Amino acid sequence: MPRSRPNNRHIAMLSVHSSPLGRLGSRDTGGMSVYVCSLATELGRRGYRVDVFTRHPEGRNGPAVTRLSANVRLIELKAGENGYSHPAELYPHLGSFFESMEHFRAGESLRYDLVHSHYWLSGQVGALAQREWGVPHAIMFHTLGARKNGAMPPEEEPNLRLQTEERLVRTCHRIVAATPREGRDLERLYGADPERIRVVPCGVDLELFRPLDRELSRRALGFSPHEAIVLFVGRFSPIKGLERLLEAAGLLGDHPRLRLVLVGGEGAGAPAPRELAQRIAELGIDGLTRFAGQVTHQRLPEYYSAADVLVVPSHYESFGLVTLEALACGTPVVSTAVGVMEQIILPGETGCVPSGGSPAAFAECIRGVLLDGARGTPEARARAREKVLEFSWSRVASAIIDQYTELIGTF
Repeated sequence: MPRSRPNNRHIAMLSVHSSPLGRLGSRDTGGMSVYVCSLATELGRRGYRVDVFTRHPEGRNGPAVTRLSANVRLIELKAGENGYSHPAELYPHLGSFFESMEHFRAGESLRYDLVHSHYWLSGQVGALAQREWGVPHAIMFHTLGARKNGAMPPEEEPNLRLQTEERLVRTCHRIVAATPREGRDLERLYGADPERIRVVPCGVDLELFRPLDRELSRRALGFSPHEAIVLFVGRFSPIKGLERLLEAAGLLGDHPRLRLVLVGGEGAGAPAPRELAQRIAELGIDGLTRFAGQVTHQRLPEYYSAADVLVVPSHYESFGLVTLEALACGTPVVSTAVGVMEQIILPGETGCVPSGGSPAAFAECIRGVLLDGARGTPEARARAREKVLEFSWSRVASAIIDQYTELIGTF
């Protein structure tokens, strides 16, 4: 069957365990879901037809089809039991998930030009499609199991994941890495062929994430205009380093106006709310801490704009999407040296990367940002935003399309 014309390509995008429509901050819904939805939307604007295949959260047998945007559909298929399942528990169901994909494809007489998988579970399904459909297969892992284990041993990603990732880097046609560091990790940890790796950064919605009036944002969120707001956005998983931030906040307890705001929650291995509250009380920061819960993507710009600084204390990030979002809103960032942080966090301009990453080093960096009154001026916020203008989704999509074009041209 002849392939589609270049301006009418049909892409099967796989995000098996994490739906782009999932609730941000829940167990398996975070930056990857934002990435998949944003990239698919931008590809749709360019005339590509994109079908995003994901697991149906309620375990329905038949496909549920939702139109996400122009030329983009979300197809939810059954995989395993209802509700949340650990990724490793979904692995035995990936074969039947592909069979459902194939039934859907055949039922609509579709011919996909390329499969783009996200995460190792999707990569396994993508490998089946690669073989059965005879199409090129691109994969983006988003995080690497071996890298997570090295950064946070208690995480203990299963051998099944490590073995699957190692097999996929040998058999897929293209690996998209978010940073040069991730590319080096793929080579070092899995023996990936550097010729198969292309570095394409993540993106940020520059229309949604923009500087808002700080006083109005604080008023809308119920914060005082005089508070020094230290913001955390993400899951409460151990690898996100929340304990490190809490200890740093304890060292900053003498700050007269300090307010620690935690946006998000849940996450694999996350402490129970009672345990977390007890730890906050032990550190003497319970009166300074506010839990904002899970916040919609559309509401996040208010939190970034209201904050004096965003803190990313993670032990491991493949990229660090929240950093782009905060800087796009003009808010400085204090972060460990993970992902793309050292590239976009410039001391004295856009934030600070603590040396060594200890709670004391974090506290010193946070204090320095809070004491720098010039950071909150419109001029400083505009300069911070300038640092991330190159990360627009339009540019990301153009770079991904270059990879698609090159791969499809070889088949």
